[in-house]
Amino acid sequence: MSKTVAVPPELAGERADSALAQLLGISRSAAALLCAEGNVVLERPGREGTALAKADRLQSGALLEVTIPQRRDPLAIVVEPVKDLKVLLDDDAFVVIDKPVGVAAHPSPGWVGPTVVGALAAAGYRISTSGAAERVGIVHRLDVGTSGVMVVAKTELAYTVLKRAFKDRTVEKVYHAVIQGLPDPLQGTIDAPIGRHPGHDWRFAVLEDGRDSVTHYEVLEAFGRASLVEVHLETGRTHQIRVHFSALHHPCAGDLTYGADPRLAAELGLTRQWLHARKLGFTHPQTGAWVEVFSDYPQDLQYALTALGSGAH
Repeated sequence: MSKTVAVPPELAGERADSALAQLLGISRSAAALLCAEGNVVLERPGREGTALAKADRLQSGALLEVTIPQRRDPLAIVVEPVKDLKVLLDDDAFVVIDKPVGVAAHPSPGWVGPTVVGALAAAGYRISTSGAAERVGIVHRLDVGTSGVMVVAKTELAYTVLKRAFKDRTVEKVYHAVIQGLPDPLQGTIDAPIGRHPGHDWRFAVLEDGRDSVTHYEVLEAFGRASLVEVHLETGRTHQIRVHFSALHHPCAGDLTYGADPRLAAELGLTRQWLHARKLGFTHPQTGAWVEVFSDYPQDLQYALTALGSGAH
C-alpha cells in the first residue's frame, strides 16, 4: 500500500522518522524501518524522487510517497513440518515430543524460525485452543537452543490440568547438562533468584530482587575440563540452568552467551549449549496415572560427550 503525505508547518525541521511516526500514527522504530527499506521517497516535481534516511530533516509542504509493505504477523502460526521433531508418546489428551534444537515452542516477536505448534499442525495434530492464540496447547517451554522432551496438550481439560501441574511444581523435570569444570560439592542445590539482566537484552542473571529459582544437581561423570550433570528443576525460570551454573563459574559447555569457553566449544563441535531435557514425569490429566517419557541425546550432544570421554579435548 502506498500513500502520499504532506509535511505540515509544525513538523518542519523534524527528522523523517519522528515526523512519519506522527503523520502515520506508528511507532518511531517502525517509521525508521520504512526509511531503512527505502520506502519513504521525497517527491521532486519534474525529477526522480529521493529516498529519505531516518535522520533527514523535512521541510514544510514537502510531499512524501510512503510505501507500507504487508508484513507477517509475528505471532501468526506458520504451519510447516520439522524434519527432526519426533513424537515420543501420542495420547488422546496430549502429545509428548522430542524437540530438536533450533525450534521455538511457539511464535514470538523477533523469531522467524520453525515452531512446535506449527510443526504439530503440519503433522495433522489438533491441539488445545486454550491460552493465547499463538501458544495453543503449550503448557511449558524449552529454549530454542535446548533439545529434549516436551508435552503439548490436545484437549482443554489436559491444558488446564497440566498448566496447573507445572505451576504447582508437581511435574518431574530432569535435564542433563555438560558443564565446564567440576562443581564442589558433587551434589547440591542452587537456590538463587533470577531476573532479567539489567544490562543485556535476552539475558538473565542472578539478582537479589529476582524470582525464586531452585536447581538440584548431581555429577554423573567427570571428564576433567567438563562434567556431565543430572539436573532436577524445582522451578522453571527462563534460562534457569544456564544462569545458575554460570553463576557458579561452571557454565554449560558451548553456552557462549553465559561465559562458556569458545575454544572448548569448538573442540567439542558445539554450536549451542550442551543442555538436554532428558525426562518428563507428570500425572495423566484424565486417568491420574503417572507418566514418564525419556529423550535420547541428539547427535551433536552425543558427539561432544564421546569426545570428552575419549580425551579428545
